[in-house]
Amino acid sequence: MAIIGGMLAAIGPISMALYTPAMPEIVHAFGTTEAAVKLTLTAYFAGFALAQLVCGPLSDGFGRRTITFAFMAIYLVASIVALVSPNVEILIAARFLQGVGAAVGVAISRAIVRDLFVHEQSARIMNLIGMILAIGPAFSPVIGGLVMEGFGWHAVFLLMIFFGLAIIYVTLFSLRETVQRDLTRIKPLAILRAYGTLLASRYFMYAALLIGCSIGTLYTLATMLPFVLIDRAGLTATQFGLSMLMQSGSFFAGSLTTRYNMPRFGSAGLVPIGLIFIAIGSIAIATSVQIAEPSFYSIMFPVGVFTFGIAFVMPAMMTATLAPFPHIAGSAAALSGFIQMGLGLVGGTIAMLIGDPIVAIGSVIPLMGFMAVVFWLLFRRLPEPASAHRPTVSPPPSAV
Repeated sequence: MAIIGGMLAAIGPISMALYTPAMPEIVHAFGTTEAAVKLTLTAYFAGFALAQLVCGPLSDGFGRRTITFAFMAIYLVASIVALVSPNVEILIAARFLQGVGAAVGVAISRAIVRDLFVHEQSARIMNLIGMILAIGPAFSPVIGGLVMEGFGWHAVFLLMIFFGLAIIYVTLFSLRETVQRDLTRIKPLAILRAYGTLLASRYFMYAALLIGCSIGTLYTLATMLPFVLIDRAGLTATQFGLSMLMQSGSFFAGSLTTRYNMPRFGSAGLVPIGLIFIAIGSIAIATSVQIAEPSFYSIMFPVGVFTFGIAFVMPAMMTATLAPFPHIAGSAAALSGFIQMGLGLVGGTIAMLIGDPIVAIGSVIPLMGFMAVVFWLLFRRLPEPASAHRPTVSPPPSAV
């Protein structure tokens, strides 16, 4: 389950990480502006965020496998369009559709975990998915940078086509259905009621906003780091890809540390520790841009500390957004993912409006980090709501 869930969840971040080293080159290839190329990433975020609100409820009604296949087909077609884009306007549209298709991975992987597991079992699987999720985006910028320098930016989209085909193959031959088909769940009123229930739950909203302010920073950083490290710090595309290993490697190290300490402290007990690292990283980012010229160390070391803390926060908070809602797990996973991407999109938009990426990274990222701490202080005061404490379906023996 962790392997399949990790593959599904990783397709979105991989499609973003592969692309970011090519952004400065695409500016020159199309003879356009940085703002226009940043818009391709913003469009991807928007499609990724909005589509989750659709694919999650649809998977509650049609089933996880059917919706995964349908949305990954959209992703595949969009990747082909991006490959042959004649101008930046077509590329923006293709990236939006790529985001729509890739959104299914995050929503479905989390919903399947809730279908099969609860509480600490769920947190352990979320942690495993997080470890797998860290590996793909860790090496994607390196691969993207090498491929772009060796074969041009078009080759980046050829890789995305390959990954899309691989996910479709896994969906058809390895993913088993974990929810009973029930078309009453996709009626408009049923979907509105599901989202109304989630939005009215402070337990859900505080947990989702905490995750959003944590993980959302990674999506916000993706809009700024290429222009900070390549244009200001003078890194090549390949060096930029290697530098991103600091971010993903820190998350992987945090996930390993979380897994080692989870039996002793419990997943919820590790959240405050993670938030301490997030706060330290936030302060370091805000300080470093004021006292030092941008460089790999001055930017990526604070980002690494911040990312290390996110790994402590994710398992317990992901589980908290899903555990009380077994019959609308797809909707819960979708809305949680939407909030994460939405906050990443808001952060990226604010950064774009600020204009100077150095000023943006030193203000927007710390603000999001400290907001995560605020939402944890609000969340910890709430009792756990009455909920089903058993999986929706029985997990296979090999998964226990």
